[in-house]
Amino acid sequence: MRPVGIQGKQRVGRVLHDVAVPLVVSVLIGVTAGFGGVLFHYLLAWGSRFLWSSPEELAGLPVWLRLVIPAGAGLFSGLVIYFWAPEIKGPGVPQVMKALALEGGRIRHRVTILKTLVTSTLISAGASVGREGPIVQIGASIGSSISQFFSLDADKRRLAVACGAAAGMAATFQAPIAGTMFAVEILLFDLEVSSMSNIVISAVTGTVVARQMLGQRATIHPPSFALISHWELLFYLGLGIAAGIASLCLIWSLFGLPEMWKKVPVPEWLKPAIGGLLIGIIGLFLPEVLGVGYGEILAALNNKVILETALFLFVAKIAATSICISSGMSGGIFAPSLFIGAMLGTVVGDVAMHCCPIQGINPAYYTLVGMGAVVSGTTLAPMTAVLTIFELTYTYQVILPLMVACIPSLLIVRLFHGYSVYETKLLSEDVEIVKGHEINRLRDMKVIDYMSPLDQVLYIDMSFPDILEQMEKSSFPHFVVLDRQGLLAGVLTARDIRSYLIHREECPQGMKAADLMNRNVVTIREDESLEKAFHLFAAKGYSFLPVVSSRDSGRVTGILKKSDFLNAYHERVVKERIFSSLNLFCPLRPQKQRLRGQDSGTD
Repeated sequence: MRPVGIQGKQRVGRVLHDVAVPLVVSVLIGVTAGFGGVLFHYLLAWGSRFLWSSPEELAGLPVWLRLVIPAGAGLFSGLVIYFWAPEIKGPGVPQVMKALALEGGRIRHRVTILKTLVTSTLISAGASVGREGPIVQIGASIGSSISQFFSLDADKRRLAVACGAAAGMAATFQAPIAGTMFAVEILLFDLEVSSMSNIVISAVTGTVVARQMLGQRATIHPPSFALISHWELLFYLGLGIAAGIASLCLIWSLFGLPEMWKKVPVPEWLKPAIGGLLIGIIGLFLPEVLGVGYGEILAALNNKVILETALFLFVAKIAATSICISSGMSGGIFAPSLFIGAMLGTVVGDVAMHCCPIQGINPAYYTLVGMGAVVSGTTLAPMTAVLTIFELTYTYQVILPLMVACIPSLLIVRLFHGYSVYETKLLSEDVEIVKGHEINRLRDMKVIDYMSPLDQVLYIDMSFPDILEQMEKSSFPHFVVLDRQGLLAGVLTARDIRSYLIHREECPQGMKAADLMNRNVVTIREDESLEKAFHLFAAKGYSFLPVVSSRDSGRVTGILKKSDFLNAYHERVVKERIFSSLNLFCPLRPQKQRLRGQDSGTD
C-alpha cells in the first residue's frame, strides 16, 4: 500500500477541518438555540399563570389589577432596556440585521438573558407583541456568543448569528424550512451557497430539540386546506391586495406613533409603563388582543370568530401592537402580523362565502392564507411566509392561493412604502441595508484609513501660469483649492482649464485660481465609512473626494481617490474570500499566533 505523504495528510486534515468544524459548530448552535426556544416557551407559560392565574379568570380580576400588571411589566422593561441593554428594545430582528451589517456579527452576551427575561415578562403581562422576533434575537445572540468563544472571523461570526436565528425560529414553529428561509431571505445580505448547509443543520437541530422537549406539535393547528375552484383565486387575489394595505397601515402606525411619543414629557424609561397602561385599557374592552393572540387565531381557523368581531380585533391589534413597539417595549412583529392577517382573512372569507355562488367556501381557508399574506407584506419575505404556512398545514394545495395572495401584498408595500417593517426600523436609525451586494463590507472601513495625504494644493490667489506649472509636475490632475487660512475654497481639475490649455493665448491677464475653480464641492468626513464614498462615486461620477476633518468641515485633511477606493474594496473582498475558502468556521487564534511567531523571528 502506498504510504500517505505529507501533502496527503494535509489534504485529509483540511477536509476534516472544512467539514467537521462547521458541522460541530452548527450543531452546537442549533442545540443551544433550541434549548433557548424551549426555555422561552416555558417562561411564557409560567409567567402567564403567575400574572393572570388563567385566561378564564381574566374577566374576574379587579380593573385596577388588569391595568397595573401590564403597566408594571412596562416599567420593568423600560428600566432594563434603558439602563442595561438598549439593543433589546423593539422587535429584535432589526437589531440582528444591524449587528450583521455594522458590527461584524457581534452581539453582547447579556442580550440572551435580558431579552429572554424582559420579553417573556411583557408577553405574559399582556403586551401585544410576538415571541418570534425575540427568539430570533436570542438565537442570534447565542450564535454570536459561541462564535466569539471560538474566535471566529467576521464572516463566520455573521454566519453563526444567522444559524442561531434560524434555529430559534425553527424551534418556535417546529418548522426547519421556514426557519432556514427566514435567515436567508431577511437576515443575510451576501449569501454564499456554502452557507446554506450550516443554516439548515442549525435549523434542523433546533427543531429536533424543540420536538424532544415539547412534543411534536405546531404553535398553531390549522384545519386541512382545500381549493374549491380556481375561480376562487380571484378572492385570494383580493385578499392579497387587502393584506398589502393592512401591512402599510401596520408599518405606518408602528413608525408614526414614535413621533407622538417624543412629545410626551416623561423620561424614556417610563414610556413603556405608559404604553402598558394603555394596553391594559384596551384589554378591558377587547382582552383578545392581549399577548401573542394564538388563541384567537386558532378560534378563527375553526370558524369561531364572527365578521364584526374580526373587524374590531383587526383594528385593535394594529393599535395595540403599535402602542407597545412605539413606546419602547421589547417584542416581535411576526405574531401580530399573523393575528392581523387571520382577522383580515376571516373578514374576506366571510364576504366570499356570502357573495360567491361557489359551494363549499370555508372562511378558515382565507384566515390561513391571510396570515401568510400580511407576513409577506410586513417582512417583504414571501418565501418565508409561504413556507411558514405550508409547514403548518403540510398540504400542497395551500401553495397556489398563498402565492396569489402574498405577491400582491408584497408589491403594494414595495410600491407605496418601499421597505419592510424591519428595514423601516433601521432607516429610522439612519442605517440602510443594501441586500445582495458586497457593499455591506464597506461599512466598517473608514475613510481615514484609505485616503491619500494632501500633498498638492492650490491657493485661490495663484496665477494661471503657476497653476499650469503645478499641474505639469503632478501625475494626478485634480487639485484642492484653499484660501490663505488653509480652509477649503473649491476644487480645480485639468478639465476646468482644458480650453485654455489648447488655446493658451486666449487666457485673460490676471486670471486666478478663484476665477477657474468649482466652488460647489462635495466632501466626505474622515470618520465616515467607505459605503458613503461608494454612493458618491457611483451616483455622481466623481474621480476624487476632498476629505475634511470630523471636527472642522472646512479643514481638508486629505483626498480619497476613486482608484484607491476601488483597490481597497477589491483587496478586502479578495482577502475575505481567501480566508473563507481556507478557514470555514475556523478559529483564527492559531493563525495569529503563527504570524506573531514569524514576525518575532525577523526582529
